[in-house]
Amino acid sequence: MTTFEGGDAPILAGKLYAEPSTFKPEALLREARRQRGRPLSNVPKICVLDPDGDLVRRLRRDGAARLHEGWACYHTELLEFDVEGVGKLGIIGCAVGAPFAVLVAEQLFASGCRLLVSVTSAGQIADRGPPPYYVLIDRALRDEGTSYHYLPPSEFADGPTGLLAHVEAETTRLDTIVRRGATWTTDAPYRETEAAIADARAAGALAVEMEAAALYAFAAARGEAVICFAHVTNMMAQDEGDFEKGEADGTVTTLAVIAAAARGWAAITSGNGPSPIAPAPALRD
Repeated sequence: MTTFEGGDAPILAGKLYAEPSTFKPEALLREARRQRGRPLSNVPKICVLDPDGDLVRRLRRDGAARLHEGWACYHTELLEFDVEGVGKLGIIGCAVGAPFAVLVAEQLFASGCRLLVSVTSAGQIADRGPPPYYVLIDRALRDEGTSYHYLPPSEFADGPTGLLAHVEAETTRLDTIVRRGATWTTDAPYRETEAAIADARAAGALAVEMEAAALYAFAAARGEAVICFAHVTNMMAQDEGDFEKGEADGTVTTLAVIAAAARGWAAITSGNGPSPIAPAPALRD
């Protein structure tokens, strides 16, 4: 994969990473609360992005989730639900793609979130056995635009090393398959050419998805705790019968990996390990 120098592509030019944004999520949420008459209330400390919406649909169908009345995002609804042994979680469905995922992440952390877990569907790049299985993403190829607004150019966006180690330890106790490794984040899924796939595989990517690089870049720039999983469910529809996710559209195993991430984060925040995230940069208000 190519590592650009500043100015080689328009999207890389003029990025002043130490300069704060004029438009802030706190300001948007303030005005949304005013317009919608929403109360000022924090979201759960642990929140989930469910890009496919499978878990959100199951929770609604089972009557196991309730609407968070204080969530003031213009584009999404936040549901609350309980997980045994973990407690209350928030979840947002169908935030697909890097820009949307980070837009929502910014607003969640401005609203009291302290850990964000993303579990997104992914296509297999390297053969690690038949899908479905999960990849605990430790780094993601930056083949999208959003991450370059948060961090200077580099090939990968890295996940939080200390937190990843604790989450990985928790996933080893699960019955489902979770492999730790890299993914390729693209914002053009229907431009996954043979050459691009080969490049991503050569760089070490196990799967292709649409959010992780941007979420990890945001997290590093803001000093927030984010964990991304890729649910490898398909081989890009090269054969019939693809995209099978498992029991109940994969929601049983997805809940298990979310709970594992929550337990890994709790082990750190309770004082039993190193800091899960880098110190917040000085530019943050």
